[in-house]
Amino acid sequence: MQTGQGQVVENPAWVIILRLVSLSSRRFVATLVALWVIAFAAMNALADALPPSTWVALKSLPRQGRTAIFALAVDPSNSQLLIAGNSEGSLLRSTDGGSTWTSVHTGKAALTTVIFSPFNSAFVLAGTRGSGGLVSHDRGATWSAGAGLEGRQVRVFSFSLTVVAAGTDKGVFISEDGSSWQQSGLTDRSIDALAVTAIHEPIRIVAGSDSPLSAGTVPMFQSTDGGATWSPLSPAVSGTYVVKLAAGPLPQVGDTRPLIAGTNAGLFASTNNGSSFVALSGGSVLPSTDYTQIAFITDHHDRFYAASDGGGSGAGGLWRTNDGGQTFGSLVPPMRSITALAVSNDESPFLYVATFRPSDHVAALWVYRDTGGTPQGPIVTPTPVASGGRTSSGSPGSSVFDILTWSQTPYIGLGLGALLVVVLAVVANTRSRRR
Repeated sequence: MQTGQGQVVENPAWVIILRLVSLSSRRFVATLVALWVIAFAAMNALADALPPSTWVALKSLPRQGRTAIFALAVDPSNSQLLIAGNSEGSLLRSTDGGSTWTSVHTGKAALTTVIFSPFNSAFVLAGTRGSGGLVSHDRGATWSAGAGLEGRQVRVFSFSLTVVAAGTDKGVFISEDGSSWQQSGLTDRSIDALAVTAIHEPIRIVAGSDSPLSAGTVPMFQSTDGGATWSPLSPAVSGTYVVKLAAGPLPQVGDTRPLIAGTNAGLFASTNNGSSFVALSGGSVLPSTDYTQIAFITDHHDRFYAASDGGGSGAGGLWRTNDGGQTFGSLVPPMRSITALAVSNDESPFLYVATFRPSDHVAALWVYRDTGGTPQGPIVTPTPVASGGRTSSGSPGSSVFDILTWSQTPYIGLGLGALLVVVLAVVANTRSRRR
């Protein structure tokens, strides 16, 4: 507008808003929709904009109690969609990276594992301690019991392209879709670990047990026909039982997937389907302890994460390798005992981590965006179990500075600004109609 002295002054924001609402109803609605899209995009960007290589505390699981979290998984096609199991036997689902949780299944048996199929993310399986297995075909929104696993302790699942294998307290079971299961073999063995090392026909599966074959021999078995028959392996690895097995993607050269085995005494790697292993632990970085979690990055045969709860020794932690296990670096988790690990399918993946502090039985959830930088300590520290709150660290002045320099700040401003414009436009439009 123009002042009496002839100066041209920019229209103030409220004039712009009034002009906006003077538009026709159709254009007004279209404008609101556009603004809402901007706000929604900003909020989605906010969800993805975690500080790089920094530990961030997540809200505690509802009704978790003072028990460790063992079941945690992330959708391979959506890094913000999580499934977790709490100590009461319930499955919980989050669509915002663990900021909020919704109960999707209520049970009585503790959850031992949950996993998305790497080939079909709508297909999700969960195992329980004594109540069999559960299956979902809608990304964990609804669940049903898997027939044939009643009464079983289901500890692990592993997928091929056509079938899935389950490790239980009474051997291995096989299913095509998770709805019905058939006994496969090793019925006299308690199976804690499984890995499908050949996903095409003939399907090759490696299984690990907690019952020694003989003195000084770690119990490991293989099937080269999709679980129809089994034969023992006799790997020269230390330990008395197998805690975890994981098969990585195919390397650029060759047709054999890397196989990583975690025992109660160390971490080992095989490049010949488990016929022989080399030790990865025992050096200055990677301790000789029990390794309960192993996760590969999709499309990277030489990049994986290994974690340990320490077995009560205090030697737990979380480590990363980018060279197939030749070297490791610690990600310095806020608590050293790692009980569950879920890694998203991204080049800079989200690591969702469950920790447990035996001294006071505090279970906590964390997220870490691994961009390859030096790990930074948590911005906040979780309060004791089940409170779900967060407490700030540092002085008030430093907290304000952290907020202003936080990587999410531009997205927060964009989202709040767009929402403010929408609200003001609606209010102004309502007032104009009353005149």
